[in-house]
Amino acid sequence: MEWTRGRRLGVDVGTVRVGVAICDPDGILATPLVTLARDNSTTQSDSAPSDMSEIAELVRVHDVVQVIVGLPITLAGKEGHAAALIRQYADGLAIVVDPVPVLLADERMSTVAAARRLSERGVRGKRQRAVVDQAAAVEILQGWLDTTRAGMMRGGGTRAD
Repeated sequence: MEWTRGRRLGVDVGTVRVGVAICDPDGILATPLVTLARDNSTTQSDSAPSDMSEIAELVRVHDVVQVIVGLPITLAGKEGHAAALIRQYADGLAIVVDPVPVLLADERMSTVAAARRLSERGVRGKRQRAVVDQAAAVEILQGWLDTTRAGMMRGGGTRAD
């Protein structure tokens, strides 16, 4: 896989909120961007859920080249019911942000790691709940960036001579 320069969004999908992170165009550092309210409306309409529409607007405004959605894999390495729901969400999001690709990334323990980092920095209680989804999105995106970069350094990408 060849690296394409450009910003990427990391998305942590929860039942109540959706955390969003963004990286620099060189894909070095993920930073928190926003927490969106999850639109769980089940009405049949032609319009996308509001959270997906807001992500599509972020994709447009920030010239995003890929969207990375966290996929909850169990500690045993299997996909459960939650993963099936996230795959559905990612499929819907892919339609809304087309032609920008939506990729799935293992998010095992991202929320736990994010909460731990926030606690270590003294962010607790309501303040933590307000930003933990963004922090989890940062964990997802940064993990994906680091893994992708490591794979390319081992020969998975093209080399500039």
